[in-house]
Amino acid sequence: MKNKQILLHVCCAPCATASIERLEEMGYNIVLFFSNSNIFPRQEYEKRLSNAGKLAKRYNLVLVEDNYDHDKWLESIQGLEDCPEKGKRCEKCFRFSLERSARKAKQMNIPAFTTTLTVSPHKVSRIIFQIASQFETFEAINFKKQNGFFKSLKLSKECDLYRQNYCGCEFSIQKNKDEQ
Repeated sequence: MKNKQILLHVCCAPCATASIERLEEMGYNIVLFFSNSNIFPRQEYEKRLSNAGKLAKRYNLVLVEDNYDHDKWLESIQGLEDCPEKGKRCEKCFRFSLERSARKAKQMNIPAFTTTLTVSPHKVSRIIFQIASQFETFEAINFKKQNGFFKSLKLSKECDLYRQNYCGCEFSIQKNKDEQ
């Protein structure tokens, strides 16, 4: 598998840390893809993008930014705004980002793609894999395994990365406030 190229959908820099290291161990050449139209507000998006850029420089990787289209994302999850975390809204959100990632990989002639979403203990990898199974070039890598999340915490500190306290969308902000 040495020198096989892969597009890595990056939800945020902290989650990408351990994912990048695992993919490098597996022999992949990685291109980072920041596709996060779900992130709200725009300033939060910019902060996360800036940290993804910082991480790309640290690992000497290319970072490709998708078009930020929060209105299109809102349209894709319409009617599911009140769903709980890990519910149908999140499934639609995953599909939105994975579809864009599959399209970008194809446009760039990159034979495979995967996502950092599976490193988070707040995301159900099985659901992500089920959704992604419709894309033939998706590599189902569970970055939670081999202590991926704990490695991401450690590496985030080492890299001095901003670590957000909510998933990204305005609905997860509200959930976070309700739990405090």
